[in-house]
Amino acid sequence: MGAVRRFFGRRGDPFAQDVVLALAWLAVGAFFEVVAQQAFGVSDPGAQFVYDALGLVAVAIRRRALWAAVAWTGLHILVPFFVGWDLVNGGIAVIVVTYTAAAYLPIRQAFLAAAAMWAPGIVFAVVFGRTGGTAFYPDTKIFVLFNLMSALVCFTVGRTVATRRAYIAALEDRARTAENTQAALTEKAVAEERRRIARELHDVVAHHVSVMGVLATGSRRMLGRDPAAADEALATIEETGRTALREMRRLLSVLRTATEPAGELAPQPGLGGIEGLVEQIREAGLPASLHVSGEPGILDPGVSLTLYRIVQEALTNALKHAGAATVEVRLQFTPADVTVEICDTGRGPQLGTAAVGHGLLGMRERVMLYGGTLRTGPRPGGGYRVHARIPIEAPVERQLAN
Repeated sequence: MGAVRRFFGRRGDPFAQDVVLALAWLAVGAFFEVVAQQAFGVSDPGAQFVYDALGLVAVAIRRRALWAAVAWTGLHILVPFFVGWDLVNGGIAVIVVTYTAAAYLPIRQAFLAAAAMWAPGIVFAVVFGRTGGTAFYPDTKIFVLFNLMSALVCFTVGRTVATRRAYIAALEDRARTAENTQAALTEKAVAEERRRIARELHDVVAHHVSVMGVLATGSRRMLGRDPAAADEALATIEETGRTALREMRRLLSVLRTATEPAGELAPQPGLGGIEGLVEQIREAGLPASLHVSGEPGILDPGVSLTLYRIVQEALTNALKHAGAATVEVRLQFTPADVTVEICDTGRGPQLGTAAVGHGLLGMRERVMLYGGTLRTGPRPGGGYRVHARIPIEAPVERQLAN
């Protein structure tokens, strides 16, 4: 049963399938012509069998050489009129080939093929009087009407199949396009997520490790002179290390599978954590201060995280590069925007040199994501300045009121 299904399925050989179909129709036609010889008007069953077999050759080659099948069918129908044989023009071949032409050819070519097979036979039958005289050939008008209706039905069925095939092909093409588009979007989303995680990892690792490094250096120097201060610095290093680990676990949890528990996820840092950053930098030995003006109101969590990361990156850079200096963090909130500025009085980069690393690129991407602007660079007289402005979207009520 499986072999039969494979033979007649889409992957089977079309020519072999059509040969089997032609042989099956030949056997069925021979059976009925023998059993109902008088009703079919068959005078010589042997000659009729040969004639039918020759006609069904077109069925066997219809999908391999369609136009040859059309020509062969038209010629086969006209042969009895020219040689004077008393044979019955078989209708199976012309029906199958008409359907095939309508199903596989463009509409104009299909119509031309159908007319080439049906019109000459009908005209010759009427001219030579082959439409009456036996039970098989009815009245001329009925004969013409019957053949025209048969041709129309075969042609319509073929065009319906062609339309359905084209529709299925269009759906498959659309599905492939949608699948390719979805794959591209998925790859883009994965790449964006990887970049985001890379930025987060850089921010977390650079900040906390820098703080730990400075505190470790200071505690080593004070270990013999001031053990209490060294012990306090080591405690800060311990707490900073734990914080860094928590942040790392939170970020790496994004890479987990959906079946793994997400119980260790922590809230994203925001405005409330900026004061802790300043205090942490102050404990690391860099004098830092925080000034806030205006009311923050309700901010988008992404904006709060962006402000936190900007301050974190700027303070980390100051701790690493400023040397003996002071740092000032200013936050200003207005109904239209929020501004953050981090200034230090340290050495800063030399004028004319590039100081854009992964951290500054990450800050710029974060600010641009919310339609803001970021300016970084040396300050006149020494030091470094990071200034960012992010617009605040108006609440829905205010937009409706305007």
